[in-house]
Amino acid sequence: MLNKEYKLTQKKAKGFTLIELLVVVAILALLAGIVGPQVMKRLGDSKSKAAKIQIEELSSALEMYKIDTNRYPTTEQTLQALVQQPAGVDGWNGPYLRKKFVPKDPWKQNYSYRYPGRNAEYEIYSLGADGAEGGEKENQDIVSWN
Repeated sequence: MLNKEYKLTQKKAKGFTLIELLVVVAILALLAGIVGPQVMKRLGDSKSKAAKIQIEELSSALEMYKIDTNRYPTTEQTLQALVQQPAGVDGWNGPYLRKKFVPKDPWKQNYSYRYPGRNAEYEIYSLGADGAEGGEKENQDIVSWN
């Protein structure tokens, strides 16, 4: 008896029709068109937030560097002075970063550093996704002095 029921069920079971599959694909495409841009926007926002956090960490490390050496690294010494002692600097007690290297920004570019700064005593900044000054949204510069 079980064998008969199984055969009947097996005969009734059919696959999806082409129309049904096309409807499902169309619905998925509509959802991707609506949700995709929102996800990309959030991704850009999160990279900007990550850059701001990294700049704050670099600023804290610069403050510790200044406590030990009585000055900030020069523009020429770059942020590399936080992980490797520059020549002729007394009192260096680093590395001042947890990792033994200066991180890159979320767009895989080096952070820019300037001392003395134009807008603050020192400046750390990322040029954003486009790598050029200015810009909006994910292309906006992330700076230490705001």
